Amino acid sequence: MSDESSRTTHFGFQTVAEEDKAGKVHGVFSNVASKYDVMNDVMSMGIHRVWKDAMMDWLAPRNGQTLLDVAGGTGDVSFRFLARAPEAHATVLDMTESMLVEGQKRAEAGQMADKLGWIVGDAMALPFEDNSFDVYTISFGIRNVTRIPDALSEAYRVLKPGGRIMVLEFSQLPNEGLQKLYDLYSFNVIPKMGKVIANDADSYQYLVESIRKFPDQELFASMIREAGFDMVKYRNLSLGIAALHSGWKI
Repeated sequence: MSDESSRTTHFGFQTVAEEDKAGKVHGVFSNVASKYDVMNDVMSMGIHRVWKDAMMDWLAPRNGQTLLDVAGGTGDVSFRFLARAPEAHATVLDMTESMLVEGQKRAEAGQMADKLGWIVGDAMALPFEDNSFDVYTISFGIRNVTRIPDALSEAYRVLKPGGRIMVLEFSQLPNEGLQKLYDLYSFNVIPKMGKVIANDADSYQYLVESIRKFPDQELFASMIREAGFDMVKYRNLSLGIAALHSGWKI
């Protein structure tokens, strides 16, 4: 039998014990929670909003659906979902309570309060019954999970038959030259922005490193299939800086 304590994973470019990663990720997002939305706008030059709108275009929310937005943070994706399907319901789940607190301060949270739930929870052990949701989303969060296959298996479990998973995540540019340029920007500019805006360069250094450690588009698609999903497809956004992955529980 394997020794649980001997298992390791990555935290950015560091190798850490599996049991330590969640705490470290929690620390990162606790540190940046109050500036998270501002930093998203600055470091992506607002393009994250276009990506999330593209996610909604492909997802096509419908009234009556139930959404589970994992690693939902400050509620950005759930707000967009409910804006397009005002008679749907969204549950925002995140391991970092301070991110949820920031989300509940947003004006949209008050306007949509009767259609929203906020829950502290772990993507690898979701506190819901089997076959509970129509849609599962996770945006810029799956790369922070300690064991990605466990999170995908949990997504499959809590989705109803006919339910859909959609993942928005930073990915890999197919052109080596463009990837090098993007890396130069990411590693040299984003941590400095984090220092100026959030007074925290280290957390944004981790975020940049975690992007480089995440599987490419094809490998991640295969992981979604291995979790049981069918009709798995992906679309590159901004040449592959980010990608949308979609799959169905048939």
